[in-house]
Amino acid sequence: MVLLLTEPSSVVFFAASRLPIPMEGAFFMHATEPLIEISRLYHTYEGSGTEPIDALRGVSLTIHPGEFVAVVGTNGSGKTTLARHLNALLLPTRGEVRVAGLDTRQEAAWPAVRSQVAMVFQQPEDQIIATTVEDDVAFGPENLGLPADEIEGRVRWALETVRMWELRNRPPHLLSVGQQQRAAIAGALALRPRCLVLDEATAMLDPAGGREVLALLQRLHADGVTIVLITHHMAEAVLAERVIVLSEGGVAFDGAPRRFFACPNHVTRLGLELPPVADLAARMVRRWPDFPAGLFDLDDVVDALAFRNVQIEPLSFTDPPFASNGRPSVAARDLRYTYLSGTPLAVRALDGVSVEVHAGESVALLGATGSGKSTLLQHLAGLLEPQDGHVLIAGKDAHARQTDRRFLREQVGILFQRPEEQLFETYVGDDVAFGPRQLGLDREAVRERVRRAMEAVGLPFLDYKDRFTQSLSGGERRKAALAGVLALHPKTLLLDEPTAGLDPQSRRDLLATLRHLNREEGLTLVVATHNMDDVTALARRVVVLEEGRVALRGSTRQVFSQAERLRALGLDVPAAVAVMAALRERGLPVPAGALTLDEVEAAIVAGTAPLPVSETERGDL
Repeated sequence: MVLLLTEPSSVVFFAASRLPIPMEGAFFMHATEPLIEISRLYHTYEGSGTEPIDALRGVSLTIHPGEFVAVVGTNGSGKTTLARHLNALLLPTRGEVRVAGLDTRQEAAWPAVRSQVAMVFQQPEDQIIATTVEDDVAFGPENLGLPADEIEGRVRWALETVRMWELRNRPPHLLSVGQQQRAAIAGALALRPRCLVLDEATAMLDPAGGREVLALLQRLHADGVTIVLITHHMAEAVLAERVIVLSEGGVAFDGAPRRFFACPNHVTRLGLELPPVADLAARMVRRWPDFPAGLFDLDDVVDALAFRNVQIEPLSFTDPPFASNGRPSVAARDLRYTYLSGTPLAVRALDGVSVEVHAGESVALLGATGSGKSTLLQHLAGLLEPQDGHVLIAGKDAHARQTDRRFLREQVGILFQRPEEQLFETYVGDDVAFGPRQLGLDREAVRERVRRAMEAVGLPFLDYKDRFTQSLSGGERRKAALAGVLALHPKTLLLDEPTAGLDPQSRRDLLATLRHLNREEGLTLVVATHNMDDVTALARRVVVLEEGRVALRGSTRQVFSQAERLRALGLDVPAAVAVMAALRERGLPVPAGALTLDEVEAAIVAGTAPLPVSETERGDL
């Protein structure tokens, strides 16, 4: 570990590279006593056999009242384990954690610790216990012994803050995952804690919901609430005043986001990525060494481009047409479905939806939380029976009496929003092997299918086959669940938020795997997602749902050309589309239609060869 003091109050750690980065600013200067003190914290999970898993290895941190801290790192780096130590949900194997001076190892201190530090879990159902949303949000304040009128006021404020007041009487199990996440956040807010810890709290939210939560966190921070945000989205990390990077259970970096993201190569080596605007700025630095380095604000990047002689050539961004074989792999015809039909709580999830997906296609389903995406996927998988309309799988009516159910299961595989619901065996290898074993394959054939599926999703077979499924991180569980589906060799794969909870490198690897399966092996993909950049990486066609109806459909470029319409639907456009629009608004003659930063770079510096980059310019540590 290297400790660099650039100023008496400027401290930065860079353990992974063994070299320090100088840091500007003095955000470590605090007159108050620390709120959270972590000293040489170790946490060990019992692994299979005699192999324990060291999730945290000597972590030492101090968090002061009113700080906004982002914690980032790859899956399995220890982020969630660290978060659960902050309010005594986990206790140190070795070392010490103190909250407002209280030792979390002392059971008598737990009520006081948990009243000051509230947590929103990665999986919202882990903390939702009541039969209605309103009762669940009231649970915490009631346990504080507050007066009824104050409880009522807190509940209403918290639910209105997360746009859930109208759903206050809804049973939580009938909410979408994104709605459950909002309810969980409301439950934490109702406690009015000094510190709010959020573990991937925006992962399941639609873009509008994510923006609202981040705006809320910034308001709470301005009011003096300490925020600890665990995230895989680097664009969220730059909102914090301090970023802590975990790697293999240790602190790899602790300092200002601007200093961390100014070193692209080190960011990549840690399995992370630059925020989109910083990525674009870094590309421009490669082209022009005098381009301002370390820019994070889109307006700053656009200004820097506007004041130089940018070379522009008229580029046309088009995609080759998809050649259909004429028969849909899966199709919905005038599909209607209502949850709790005939009751006062009835919710129309699908209202006359018709969609066809042909063999070899890759189609994205977009829509705000509660728009019907998950319900449509479950119909296309044959798991829900239509109340009205029809579902066709490989040309057969999925619910006709004469349809062979085994045939349908061999045609379509589905990965749910909650991957842990698909994991039920003790060991990862056995869970992935369950499906192939039901097909009657011999032992060697099953083993080979399991090995290939696990390797395809980034879970090395020998390293993970004997791991306890319950010891996996959230991202690793998602990978294991996908491996179990891929091991069945389906012809059509339905995925519900496949990259939620994955670190940037794992996300890139998974997208590359899915792209290969689709474009090289002909696997049909239908992907429901809130991540617009996932859409540009995978889908050639997009269907947008609004309140159970099809609101937009067309090629990916056609749909993303309608930015205002998408935002009105609670969605967004990919970062590259936003960048190009901002450049055009500033008068730069860049062409429309770009969907990726590679295309943006090609448009801005068309015909310009990249310059050699020195180790210093790359920020190589």
